[in-house]
Amino acid sequence: MKRKRDGGMEIVWQTPANTPEKSDYVFVNGRRHVKPYYFEFISHVKNRWAGKTIVDLFAQEFKGRPYDYYVSAVKSGRILVDGQMVPISYVVRSSQKISHFLHRHEPPVMAWDVSILQKETDVVTVCKPASVPVHPCGQYRKNTIIGILQAEYDLAPLFPIHRLDRLVSGLLILATNSTRADIFRQQIEAGLVQKQYVARVVGVFPEGEQVVKANIEYNAREGKSTAEVEEDKYSNTPLKGKTACTKFTRISTDGNQSIVLCEPVTGRTHQIRVHLRHTGHPIANDYLYLSADANLRTVEGMSADRAASMSRLSAGITLTRDPTNHLPEHSNEDFTTDPMCTNCPNLAPKGYDGHEEALWLHCVHYSGPDWSYECPYPDWASF
Repeated sequence: MKRKRDGGMEIVWQTPANTPEKSDYVFVNGRRHVKPYYFEFISHVKNRWAGKTIVDLFAQEFKGRPYDYYVSAVKSGRILVDGQMVPISYVVRSSQKISHFLHRHEPPVMAWDVSILQKETDVVTVCKPASVPVHPCGQYRKNTIIGILQAEYDLAPLFPIHRLDRLVSGLLILATNSTRADIFRQQIEAGLVQKQYVARVVGVFPEGEQVVKANIEYNAREGKSTAEVEEDKYSNTPLKGKTACTKFTRISTDGNQSIVLCEPVTGRTHQIRVHLRHTGHPIANDYLYLSADANLRTVEGMSADRAASMSRLSAGITLTRDPTNHLPEHSNEDFTTDPMCTNCPNLAPKGYDGHEEALWLHCVHYSGPDWSYECPYPDWASF
């Protein structure tokens, strides 16, 4: 941490080196919030940024805040170039270091516990709740599995050996040292690890093992993947996506939906979700991948996937503030509002709409040459 005078008040600025603490969290209406805090974001001028004024750079590249905010931030020293204050007309050069000191608001996550399943000398397994990202990314830093385990269980350092999408729940394996993590990763890369998930899908899934082999192409801009198959074996047009294979086996059905065991052979972005849609049986509350002809009455609540919305926000598209995200009056004393902050007095950042539910996809089993870990099935995985 470092202290800095700002507009007559002393502020303690945090960096990634500052570890989360239990007192950082506030629980409101079933959600885990992080008290807003002062944070130093550091970046370096990219070649395409060079030649722009410092204010135009921020206004054009980080559109989540108004132009006037960036003017004030430069004038007050909340935006520095190579550690120095500069005028708003300052033209940046390639590779220069830019520090942006701001009042950081993290998106909330569901207030479910991160329960420890097994704790060994160099391995910890947990049951990851949906809505919580595994590690710091985007707007999330403390509201992550890594941050929560550090704050509530004093577990650090931790090395996730596989990843689960933010809205996916279930088994997460973490090594407590880099040596053990490397062993896990080498086994995964060598194809020596078997993975099992369970999903709740639309319709009556076919009996018997169903093997899907369809290339997957991920569109980072849209935050969405598509499946590709070679329609003409004599075509000279190569497929764009990466090869992918998933095995599916129906566990049960009630005639409207089915519980399906999913065994990914490869590990592509959104692989299980895309391959299930490819079979005509998308995950029943997966709004991002529900087929156009899917019975939308099977979808309960709002979209299960807000990752696309958050990626748009990160790209600079301002979304509408949800007035329901104000912190109740009795909790206002839990954090200090900042006069320059464009998110205060809300706990959640601008753009968070507050409507999420757990995706019906849950990791239940991972096994390797000499190890095996499991996680209990969720309540929705039975009829």
